[in-house]
Amino acid sequence: MDKQQEFVLRTIEERDVRFIRLWFTDVLGFLKSVAIAPAELEGAFAEGIGFDGSAVEGFARVTESDMLAKPDPSTFQLLPWRGDSPGTARMFCDITMPDGSPSYADPRHVLRRALAKAADAGFTFYTHPEVEFFLLRERHVPGARPEPIDAGGYFDHTPHDVAPDFRRRAISMLEAMGISVEFSHHEVAPGQQEIDLRYADALTTADNLMTFRLVIKEVALSEGVYASFMPKPFPTQPGSAMHTHLSLFEGDQNAFFDPADQYLLSKTGRAFVAGLLHHAPEITAVTNQWVNSYKRLIGGGEAPAYVCWGHNNRSAMVRVPMYKPRKGNATRIEVRSPDSACNPYLAFALLLAAGLKGIDEGYELPAEAEDDVWSLTDAERRAMGFAPLPLSLADAITAMERSELVAETLGEHVFDFFLRNKRAEWLEYRHQVTAYELDRYLPVL
Repeated sequence: MDKQQEFVLRTIEERDVRFIRLWFTDVLGFLKSVAIAPAELEGAFAEGIGFDGSAVEGFARVTESDMLAKPDPSTFQLLPWRGDSPGTARMFCDITMPDGSPSYADPRHVLRRALAKAADAGFTFYTHPEVEFFLLRERHVPGARPEPIDAGGYFDHTPHDVAPDFRRRAISMLEAMGISVEFSHHEVAPGQQEIDLRYADALTTADNLMTFRLVIKEVALSEGVYASFMPKPFPTQPGSAMHTHLSLFEGDQNAFFDPADQYLLSKTGRAFVAGLLHHAPEITAVTNQWVNSYKRLIGGGEAPAYVCWGHNNRSAMVRVPMYKPRKGNATRIEVRSPDSACNPYLAFALLLAAGLKGIDEGYELPAEAEDDVWSLTDAERRAMGFAPLPLSLADAITAMERSELVAETLGEHVFDFFLRNKRAEWLEYRHQVTAYELDRYLPVL
């Protein structure tokens, strides 16, 4: 037994923890949980906890369903919203097959594999997400329109408003679980909030994001409101993005930093951005994985609709921020296309793979977008080489299914399941008759 496992067992005894929740994530990014008693934990560390993989989205067929969840002691945290008595803790798990080999269906393993490839090239991959979401007055009822909890706008602070107290409570809970928060504020749309997590290695960030979603929903329910990470719940308001800052480090040195460059961006950083742009259409089905995601990506509302990059240009898909130009370790790039409802393990794995491909192949960075991309005409965008991102989930699926990069990064099993699931979602969506169609056509046709 290693020291981390010993620390967890000792803490459970000292803090009178009665329940340990073992968490993992399915292929679609939904959190799964099983609770065990403290007496079972030592065995779980040694052998894992068996479960039926065929009952979890994308994990296994019924003929190969036996799987094990092995808790990662480095992710141990007490759950602050469960109260002090009895205590409850959680750990993320790595999913394995009965022979101990990693499960090909585990999103956490997909990201670990991508990070190992980066490590072989001498890089550590860091991510810093800005997570947007909506606070609504109540849980959705079919046929009803969602109602935001306030009429606030960007950076607004209104006395007696629910949002500031909500953000304070949520941040307190996150930090009690070791998840550092950098900023929080009201976003542009009514009811829309943003909380930015401090940068960390990509695996830690993905674990933190899964915890974040649950904490936000728990705190909202305790406040008598409802939180949603749906990308675009309101047709006339901006959607919820997950603008994600990325950087590669070689040891203690930021591989993206070059003090001699106009934008302080190194050759490695430029090639990484070129990789993101080159492979953007084929990874979009994962970074924007729902039918509703493409209502956000139609352009405007600071959502990118075209494959381009720019310096401090918030209409571009990739932005090179210049917040701290004299601080080399602060040099990074910001990818603005992902939304906050994606599976972070798979999304980070593909963003990293696309960037590394650009480095490995020496991709050249195209000319930057200096103007507001949304204000240009289609002809002007074509002349500048700004191709559109996929216009729908169907377009994104078509781009993904042709991609060797995505297939290699996700692995055959996750790649095939994800495509099957998304095709089914698109087919189901196409069969719907929407309120728009009824309101527009029934009275006149």
